[in-house]
Amino acid sequence: MENLKNFILQEKVIAPIIILLSTWILIKVMKIIVKKIFIKDKKNFIGKKRTTIIELVTNVLKFFVYAIAIMMILEVYGVDTKGILASLGIAGVVLGLALQETVQDLMSGISIILDNYYVIGDTIRIDDFTGEVVELSLKSTKIKGANGEMYIFANRLVDKVVNLSQARAGVKIEIPTAYEENTEKVEKALDALMEEIKKIPDVYEDSSYLGIEMLDASAIKYSLMIYCKSSEQYAIKRKILKMIKEVYEQENIKMPYNQIEVHNGKEL
Repeated sequence: MENLKNFILQEKVIAPIIILLSTWILIKVMKIIVKKIFIKDKKNFIGKKRTTIIELVTNVLKFFVYAIAIMMILEVYGVDTKGILASLGIAGVVLGLALQETVQDLMSGISIILDNYYVIGDTIRIDDFTGEVVELSLKSTKIKGANGEMYIFANRLVDKVVNLSQARAGVKIEIPTAYEENTEKVEKALDALMEEIKKIPDVYEDSSYLGIEMLDASAIKYSLMIYCKSSEQYAIKRKILKMIKEVYEQENIKMPYNQIEVHNGKEL
């Protein structure tokens, strides 16, 4: 038992254990600190960007912490780490020259994230291809098209990209309503509807009911202004039109439409 105790307490046994345990604790603490600094709201664009940056920063820090821990353990066993570092430096220069394109991809990947080009979940257009970003690494990007096709490209090739998710679209909706309908009743129904519309994902809070847009020949046109994510504007418009029809039916508000009367020649 005494021999086991002496063996465990040897520097070459206990030091690596302490180093590895300290490394694990340090990484956990770093993750918490990085999250406190960067993350606030994962639901909006800034939150998605911060989440992406957290992964990047955490992975880089973990690499350096593990590298330092390995060097410290090697020092315990009497290995000349200075010689290793010098060799790694020379090898790094040679490898860097051989893998210039890979290094460009890595640097471009960092630039894409930090300069707000796009993040995972954004809809982008690049080289006449439009799709959703499903994977973003430091080396490459994958975007998925509407028909399921996957477009994969190296980050260094990103020169011009259109981010449709960051764009803001304004959708104006005019609602034809019969003249005989009470204006106060219609506006009350539309005000209540706007509160429901603002709950739709990707619809912004400054969307509003504008008022009477036009006194047309056969209808009064009430107007809504909807601000939403550009990539979702058509889907959102279809959803709102359905909501309008349902509200008009529930409130018994008439929406006029063209009618044709056909007579067979008999006296009216």
